[in-house]
Amino acid sequence: MMIIREKYLKRMIDAKDTEFIKVITGVRRSGKSTLLLMFKDYLLHHHVKEKNIIHINFESAMYDDIKNYKDLYQYIQKRIGKDKVYLLLDEVQNVEAWEKAINSFKVDFDIDIYITGSNAYLLSSELSTLLSGRYIEIKMYPLSFKEYLVFNRYDNQNIEDKFYEYLRYGGLPAITLIKNNDELVLSYLNDIYNTIVKKDIIDRNNIKDSALLENIIKYLVTNIGSSISANKISDYLNSNKIVEKSNHQTIDNYLNMLEKSFIMYKADRTDIRSKSLLKTLGKYYISDTGIRNIILGFRNIDEGHLLENVVYLELLRRGYRVNVGKTNDYKVDFVAENPNDIKYFQITKTLLNDEVKEREIRSLESINDNYEKIILTMDKPISKDYNGIKVMNIIEWLLSDE
Repeated sequence: MMIIREKYLKRMIDAKDTEFIKVITGVRRSGKSTLLLMFKDYLLHHHVKEKNIIHINFESAMYDDIKNYKDLYQYIQKRIGKDKVYLLLDEVQNVEAWEKAINSFKVDFDIDIYITGSNAYLLSSELSTLLSGRYIEIKMYPLSFKEYLVFNRYDNQNIEDKFYEYLRYGGLPAITLIKNNDELVLSYLNDIYNTIVKKDIIDRNNIKDSALLENIIKYLVTNIGSSISANKISDYLNSNKIVEKSNHQTIDNYLNMLEKSFIMYKADRTDIRSKSLLKTLGKYYISDTGIRNIILGFRNIDEGHLLENVVYLELLRRGYRVNVGKTNDYKVDFVAENPNDIKYFQITKTLLNDEVKEREIRSLESINDNYEKIILTMDKPISKDYNGIKVMNIIEWLLSDE
């Protein structure tokens, strides 16, 4: 039985029957295909006839004959009658120039269109121009910790143990079915990682130097939460003779490709005082901690970095735009903004060390405004507050309704 991911399904329902094309994006196996099935069930339960729902998954061999936009147009045209049609296209980037067909459908038929894709080329500047901005992006992420508990039918007993399990295995939905078998988990995560690297990056971009790409990925996931630039990576790879030769421009291109595949996310650095973005030394976070652990090995789990990664992804799920902050000589882990609010976050495993506590508080105290400032920690503080700075347990924050 499918477990409904209500937040995402609600976004689709809210956008239903609007003129916009609904584009669902996210890393492979994060649940996009299942979301389309959930939405199809919703339509059927709300009196849309099955013949008026056209659902195609382009990863199925059943549709191998649909190779380009002309094939797609002809296939859909034959199946459209007089009534309104709901078109659900899964992994549509496998069809050459698919966007031309989508544009024609909007002109020629009474049709409501939903598409998914596993890389950001789906929303390239060319597509934006062609569709004239007539689309809504629904960003999908692996399971939050709250969803992970629901999918596993866990209660709140021994919650910390369950959280560390979540850090270890990650939040790809299928993991909840096999997590009791480490061999299956390793195989599944390894297959997903290799598919992303090969299909969404190497094949899509015709990359010749796959070894350089792999080394860049290892550098990024080893240094989650650290300030990174193309020059830094190049200097490291060259000085340690990991590759024969690398240059910052090639690395910068590869970093862009990693973002477009949704395996990595970049948090830009911002000057909090001037509210301006800084061009260098942003941070990178991985889309799923389980994928990170398969790259570096499950024996090399750095909880501090993973905690920061989990908080970053949760802020994205909650609809924030997330940057890393700088104010004078102090660093702020996250500056989270939405149209109505700004919040500042520091992430640390513990505040029991006085030096760590002083550093984290000092960074937030250096911000001269009245927006909420929060320290998230694995400690179990009881309503602690330092000069207006709130201290919360990370697990409690993850389970809270904002």
